[in-house]
Amino acid sequence: MIQKSKKLFYLVEGLNSFAVVYYTNYIFFFMKHEFGFGDFENLLLAALNGFVYAIGSWQGGKFAQKFGNVKSIAIGICGIITALLFGLLFNKLPVQLFAYIVYTFSVCMIWPALEAIVSDESDGCTLSTMVGVYNVTWAGASAIAYFVTGYLLETLGMKSIYWLPVLIHACQLGVILPLAVRARKKEKVRIIKVVEITTKDHAPPLYAKRFLHMAWVANPFSYIAISTMLPLIPSISHKLGLSTTLAGITCSIWMFARLITFVTLWKWNGWHYRFRWLAGSFVTLAAGYTGMLLAENVMQLIAAQMLFGVSTGVIYYSSLYYSMHGSEEKGKHGGLHEAMIGCGLFTGPAFGAVCIFLVPSTQNSGLPVSALLITGLCAIGWMGRFRVKSKK
Repeated sequence: MIQKSKKLFYLVEGLNSFAVVYYTNYIFFFMKHEFGFGDFENLLLAALNGFVYAIGSWQGGKFAQKFGNVKSIAIGICGIITALLFGLLFNKLPVQLFAYIVYTFSVCMIWPALEAIVSDESDGCTLSTMVGVYNVTWAGASAIAYFVTGYLLETLGMKSIYWLPVLIHACQLGVILPLAVRARKKEKVRIIKVVEITTKDHAPPLYAKRFLHMAWVANPFSYIAISTMLPLIPSISHKLGLSTTLAGITCSIWMFARLITFVTLWKWNGWHYRFRWLAGSFVTLAAGYTGMLLAENVMQLIAAQMLFGVSTGVIYYSSLYYSMHGSEEKGKHGGLHEAMIGCGLFTGPAFGAVCIFLVPSTQNSGLPVSALLITGLCAIGWMGRFRVKSKK
């Protein structure tokens, strides 16, 4: 049974996920609308986000581990609200970029801390259950947010990417502040029983460590694909003749596929420490990503998104689970998990932007990233071969 206080942290997580998607995924539409950003500029913006996210998550995890998870979350929420208010009040490009940087760094104070809190098994629930609920919560909120944001933007206006998240994050503060005193006292005496954590998966230490490293390699490549795809959604939507509302509905399908994958992996543990699941997800990742870029109609786009959503779900779940499994420094490992995401968030868009710069006439700026995904698949295959040898 999940404790009541932990359920409130899941509520904070869901609110955070919805608000973050509302702003970060549609900032590209805003920049296109307000400042005339094309694919090149939006990819550079996404690369900036990834660069800050990688550094911020690493530091955010260390901060949460040292000073407390709840304090880290509260500081992050305050930073987000401040950044969004600056973006709302000053519609100048330098201010928007500065607000985006502060916003991203503030988000990095929240996710590692939340992952550490929900992965604490002091209430008797298993790690598999806690990570499962965590993944379903943020993925469900993200999918709903992307699904409705197109309609909300057309109804409330582009400025709503600022003031609506501010209201949501203010609600977060209202939820988390009453928990601050209790949570801080609890964290001072918190003891994580590693023996209880490791009873479900009998993986030798070297074996488990190898899977952790493979997942940390795979997850950045997953986010290379995601972070390159999102800035290109406006162009894909334009090519297929989709309005902002229809783009939000149609292009959210991969998020719902990822959500269903999370539920499946939560309820079924047979994928734990199985190399073929990680390797197979990489194959479908490359296929789904390329299919979304080359889709000539909505049905092809939907089919490609199904593959894309399943593969990103398996890879993300693997990375988070292996990061937390048997780890005492959950805040630090949560930060490293998010930092790996940041590496992918930077590399994908940066590579796409470089390709546009070198070959301005290219018709599909995201397609060269497919080659990066194949490189990642080769790396995972090599590491898996090494893993088999080390197990013998």
